[in-house]
Amino acid sequence: MVKKQQRSWVDIAVCILTVLSVVGLDRVTKVFFSKVLQPGESFAVIYKVFHFSLVYNTGIAFGLFKDNGFVYLVVPVVAIVLLVYNVYYYHKFGELDRWYIVAFSLILGGAIGNLIDRIYFGHVIDFIDFRVWPVFNIADSAITIGAGIILFKCFPWAKEKEKPSINRVLRD
Repeated sequence: MVKKQQRSWVDIAVCILTVLSVVGLDRVTKVFFSKVLQPGESFAVIYKVFHFSLVYNTGIAFGLFKDNGFVYLVVPVVAIVLLVYNVYYYHKFGELDRWYIVAFSLILGGAIGNLIDRIYFGHVIDFIDFRVWPVFNIADSAITIGAGIILFKCFPWAKEKEKPSINRVLRD
């Protein structure tokens, strides 16, 4: 029981540190680029490949549902509630692989980071521009990486092979 409790506290710490890191890095970078660039202005790091471009996104992912206030406030709130419930449920009723905890925490941190923008500014501040993809930010990256980890863990070859235990061998 003590070992499970210790694991529990480590999982909570991993979750909180991941969420705070994503939100903190997201806020710092958005404030920085908002001070350095004007909306619509772009700075080439690698010409025609990688730029920093300040864009105000009034929609949700990739600019969908632009200027629809209800959608862009309700969707992130529902996502945050579902993610928090998911982490709580797996923490309470079953041991969750730490990669899932990191993935859920990345998604939660990204959702909170973008929700802060929506509440305070009415839009999300985006600045990472690869010219072949819509402009995005740190929060969007965290959400994508978290979703990628979950997707990766869903593949059978990514799951740890179950090791035979002496109890199962003796039972069979």
